[in-house]
Amino acid sequence: MLARVCFGCHMSFLDLDERLSDLLDYVELDRSPLTDIKQLADSGVDIGLVEGGVCNTDNVQVLREFRQRCTTLVAVGACALTGGIPALRNHYTASACLQEAYGRGVSLDSPLLPDDPELPSLLDKVYPIHELVTVDYVLPGCPPPAEAFLELLSALHEGRPPQLDYPLRRFD
Repeated sequence: MLARVCFGCHMSFLDLDERLSDLLDYVELDRSPLTDIKQLADSGVDIGLVEGGVCNTDNVQVLREFRQRCTTLVAVGACALTGGIPALRNHYTASACLQEAYGRGVSLDSPLLPDDPELPSLLDKVYPIHELVTVDYVLPGCPPPAEAFLELLSALHEGRPPQLDYPLRRFD
């Protein structure tokens, strides 16, 4: 999973409540903030859910590796599909954003731009994931409703096309 702001997509997934236990009969959570597992299983995954836009060099690497190890990749939520709220920074240069946050911020006592080799470099903009890798399915919304997760995962498990009718494709 990539650049995160609100965890709304994760919370919506968890809104499946007791239906999660039914999913766990055929779904195993791998690399996820829900499980705190940091590395992808060696065997890869059948279905990969990616939320968030791509905003730094680490995000690019993780996304490309994840795509290679997923049979099916799903872009989840507005940030993965369009860049979402984080993409508002696309109207400014990365340098200007860093200056505003770390150099001129009104609450800063001692301005200091981050300069550590372990920090990934910001990209020129926040990218939706389809601009960097092939996406097989999308779950639109901010966040997508829990029922959309259930329908998509159930359909893929059953080998049928997902029926994401209008109520499951909300954009609010």
